[in-house]
Amino acid sequence: MSTALTRLIQLVTPPPEPREKDWDAVESELGTELPSDYKEFIRTFGGSNWDDYLYVLEPGCPNDNYDLIEWEDQQTEALDGLWEFEKKPTELATEGARVIPWATTDNGECLYWLVHPGQIPDQWTIMVNEARGDNWEHFSTTSSQFLAAVLDGELQSSILSSRFPLAAHEFRQLRPV
Repeated sequence: MSTALTRLIQLVTPPPEPREKDWDAVESELGTELPSDYKEFIRTFGGSNWDDYLYVLEPGCPNDNYDLIEWEDQQTEALDGLWEFEKKPTELATEGARVIPWATTDNGECLYWLVHPGQIPDQWTIMVNEARGDNWEHFSTTSSQFLAAVLDGELQSSILSSRFPLAAHEFRQLRPV
């Protein structure tokens, strides 16, 4: 178990039943492998809401509003259209670089993995995009490390809400609606 996942388990009690996924099928549909810390996170917590603000996406999420594969399709199309008119973040200047969403917020901010050609998924870092603007932040960390550091107050984002995280953490696993 990763150190970041251990930190998250110390902050909130995970659900008793692990969420199992057919990762080969998921990764085949996405056309790429996913980071091992994310797969471990999903097994432990599943698609989830943190401090009534941040939603971690899950492939095949019981609440289909937070399905990772659907979000990847929608965000890829939206960003391709947007970048016809706005400048891409410099982190995406490398030919073949892309972002894959892994979380979103109540306000509409989106958290992505930054993917470079030939880079192994466990080396992907985090990009955060503001909801209605072209501001991006880059964090050299994994998704589980990012979430643990934000919840612990070690990492600050100027894009995410100043009310996040809450002093007393709230956790909710996503269920069908």
